[in-house]
Amino acid sequence: MKIVILDASALNPGDMSYDCIRQFGDVTLYQKTDTEAQAIERIGDSQIVLVNKVPITRRILDACPNIRLICIQATGYNIVDCDACDARGIPVTNVPSYGTAAVAQFTLALMLETCHQIGLHNTSVHQGDWIRSDRFCYWLTPQMELAGKTLGIYGFGRIGRAVGQLAKAFGMRVLAYSRSQYPEGREIGEYVDLDTLLRESDFLSLHCPQTPQTEKLINRETLAMMKDGAILINTARGGLLDEEAVAQALVSGKLRAAALDVVSQEPMAEGNPLLSAPNCIITPHIAWAPLESRQRLLDCVVENIRCFLDGKPQNVVNL
Repeated sequence: MKIVILDASALNPGDMSYDCIRQFGDVTLYQKTDTEAQAIERIGDSQIVLVNKVPITRRILDACPNIRLICIQATGYNIVDCDACDARGIPVTNVPSYGTAAVAQFTLALMLETCHQIGLHNTSVHQGDWIRSDRFCYWLTPQMELAGKTLGIYGFGRIGRAVGQLAKAFGMRVLAYSRSQYPEGREIGEYVDLDTLLRESDFLSLHCPQTPQTEKLINRETLAMMKDGAILINTARGGLLDEEAVAQALVSGKLRAAALDVVSQEPMAEGNPLLSAPNCIITPHIAWAPLESRQRLLDCVVENIRCFLDGKPQNVVNL
């Protein structure tokens, strides 16, 4: 097998090894691939293609007819033209559950940061503000408890349920909106309709895929339905937000805060309105990034390749 990895650094910036892939054949590794033309040249006559964020288009598939398998080193698969792959009999695999614990943990970290602004206070102390203070303690922002608050979760799959379990440990009431309802979900929270979710949530956390139905889910209309002073958390996809509407809600105080790990364009565009919005915490899409979760992802990619070669493909998204 000839195997090409088009954007190796997205998963592995240097703290892991791709040697586990070499057991399947001749591996060519590129840290980053920027253009469609580059992708075509680099894939060449390779049979297995590993990608994280490089789009695999119909033109690439036409130009590289030897492709037999595409492995997405991530959960989302919108970067690949799955219909075109299906028409050519090329399975596309993803890794659906490697980051559940990491993303749930990070979601709670964002929630706690909106409650306490720990980074702000740490900076203040290191700048000497506590030394100069005439009080034994001080706080620069209102402090908030999670206990007794209502967390609304849009999307109650693996990650959403894991977030709900952590929230319950903090004494929160959990509401959930989801296309599908499961008994294990009812053990964690209460399934409600979207209007109820928006109206009753003190915190609203998004854990759904970005689809035509969920694009700009949080917009002027849905924001107007939310509690005054609610807090928005997004560790899913940036396109779930109308970013201009969210920025305006932060300026007006309709939202008390937003804590976001994703934006609509990544890397972030210079003119993104959220950059200048007040009370907006933004991190650079790192909820998935702990070494443990990335190693699980790579292990699953290895298993996806092995199962394909054994004639028993798994985690195929275009069946």
